[in-house]
Amino acid sequence: MLGQLPALALLFIFIFGLNLIPAFAPPTWMALALVGFEFPDTGAVHLAVVGAVAATLGRLTLARLSYWLLREKLLSDAHRANIDVIKDRLEKRTVLTVGLFLFYAFSPLPSNFLFIAYGLTGLPLLRVALPFFVGRLASYTFFIEGGAAAGRRLHIDSLASGLYAGAWFIGTQVLLLAALYAFTRIDWTALFDRHRLVWIPRA
Repeated sequence: MLGQLPALALLFIFIFGLNLIPAFAPPTWMALALVGFEFPDTGAVHLAVVGAVAATLGRLTLARLSYWLLREKLLSDAHRANIDVIKDRLEKRTVLTVGLFLFYAFSPLPSNFLFIAYGLTGLPLLRVALPFFVGRLASYTFFIEGGAAAGRRLHIDSLASGLYAGAWFIGTQVLLLAALYAFTRIDWTALFDRHRLVWIPRA
């Protein structure tokens, strides 16, 4: 295990950086599955723990950066006030917030836009850190072992390039970018109180 520490440290840095990328980054579970296939002597649990810690810290940093750079520097007062409507409602629904992040963490769905949107609200990050870590730990363990098993039967290079460059991945990222844009432009008061879809004008 001691001999693996430098490699695990490098993996930690890589996964942390991967989770700082706001869009079009290869999925972390795929990177861990490939590492597990190339280095079978490293246990899946060790890789999953390193990956889950690095991914959680990376996503929390991404959320904090979205608050500092997007909310504080780029959004107008009207847009910040509009997002605060979501913030006020989420503050009263802790179970819903925790459940949403836990669901995302257990799934292979990209979580970058979820953390960017959450970061824009300025809500406490510790509230979502634990459920995300627990979900990622479980899902990474599953994907590392499953990916390694599949990799023994498939060509790894074609699998990786097909998943990352595939139209489904690019399409998903584009849709999520559009959803994030809509998140900042929808008038949430009008939607919640009057059930009308109204756009906040751009500053």
